[in-house]
Amino acid sequence: MTPREQEILAVLRQNPMIQQQELADLLAITRSAVAGHIMNLTNKGLIKGKGYILTSQRSAVVIGGANMDLCGKASVPLLNDDSNPGTVNHSPGGVARNIADNLARLGSKVELISSIGCDQWGDQLISACQEAGVGVAHLLRSQHGRTATYLSIHDSNGEMQMALNDMRVLEELNAEQLAKHKSLIDHSDLVVIDANLSEDALGYVFNCLTQARIYVDPVSANKARKLKPYLSQIELLKPNLMEAELLSGIRYRTDADLPRIGDALHALGVKNLVVSLGASGIYASNQQDTLRFMPNTENVNNVTGAGDALMAGLAHADLQTWSWPQSIEFAFACAAMATQSSNTINPRISERAVQRFMETTHVK
Repeated sequence: MTPREQEILAVLRQNPMIQQQELADLLAITRSAVAGHIMNLTNKGLIKGKGYILTSQRSAVVIGGANMDLCGKASVPLLNDDSNPGTVNHSPGGVARNIADNLARLGSKVELISSIGCDQWGDQLISACQEAGVGVAHLLRSQHGRTATYLSIHDSNGEMQMALNDMRVLEELNAEQLAKHKSLIDHSDLVVIDANLSEDALGYVFNCLTQARIYVDPVSANKARKLKPYLSQIELLKPNLMEAELLSGIRYRTDADLPRIGDALHALGVKNLVVSLGASGIYASNQQDTLRFMPNTENVNNVTGAGDALMAGLAHADLQTWSWPQSIEFAFACAAMATQSSNTINPRISERAVQRFMETTHVK
């Protein structure tokens, strides 16, 4: 869809009986232009008929980790075995939660399924999700466990030196709990999961949701190992290089090895692959086409949330039924926009903002 078509659909969702002249006045364009856009939207199947009856909005459900991120940064060179002056900040985090947050800001309909505690951190996570537009009706509030936390310590240059995570509360999101949300998941057009899920929960997702189209973020090399039995059921896998090496069994030495890694994962059944290469960009393969994007290193403030924004961009593009090249370019732009914010999630991200970013930034 063009940006103008997206504007028109947004208005029609609020007022499906609006007259074309009123719509034209609202958008400061001619009535004939509105008529042309309406015809295009009808031809694309986004408007069903008279009265601007819209097709139902495609939706995603994201399942996995939601936690509070605690980040400490030293103001002087770190000294082990001693107290160091610095700053400590906290913000909503978790791979699945961050993906859902970005996805909602891009304009997609999304529900989050995770497990959090009945505590202050849990309340803050719910508020942050609601502010972004993420559905939280299916969050499990644990009566016993504390909301998950991720604690990272950075040196005075901003480089992470150590991190600890306490994700025990997510163990309560087991197969029995996920079964309570089967109707929601079955009626979603896309399921996005992270490998923070327990083996019991992963087994349910892959063995009991036979119709689901599943996008997967492995999270870490250690957690990626749990995905090996299910690679043939993954619609899209977004590993980093270490995770891709582990799952493919192919060692990376030069960029010439990337197609070999892709071929190995496709042979194991992965349909679509997007490998995050950090400062070296991304490598994407869907068995027929491969794409390589290199980042623009200007205006980079924080790379922490780039991977989550990348996955959100891929999911949003899927829900919009965009082509593979268009999807990859859009998702890569989402990741690039994420790095320009000092926050893990760029509060300015939206579909229109990303498209404008793509128009002014040229990356290959």
